Amino acid sequence: MAAGTDKLVILVTRGIDSELSSVAFTIANGGLTAGLKVSMFLTSTAIDLVRKNGQTMTHVQPLEPLAAMIADFQKRGGVIWACPPCVKSRGYEQKDLLDGVIIQGASAMHAEIKAGAATLSF
Repeated sequence: MAAGTDKLVILVTRGIDSELSSVAFTIANGGLTAGLKVSMFLTSTAIDLVRKNGQTMTHVQPLEPLAAMIADFQKRGGVIWACPPCVKSRGYEQKDLLDGVIIQGASAMHAEIKAGAATLSF
């Protein structure tokens, strides 16, 4: 991470079928605990993580349940962006997603990266 950078952007492409989605939110919450401003950009099957009740369909032991990790992330100020074409291709609309999830294109992620955010992908 560059000196002075306090932002982290995490790109998530894995959904409820992969333990990597739980790992991504574990690391995201750890970033918040470390004082970072963390944003997550969800694409592909990761969209199902923020579909209402989707996050309740997976729990990777011994980690916290995914639903609890997502709620904690949002409660502590983490930002979740959902890829517009990925949302649309699944037939979802804003009302189908968890409260606080923003349907937003990659330009928001790119702006954070241009401003010096570190990146991770899962």
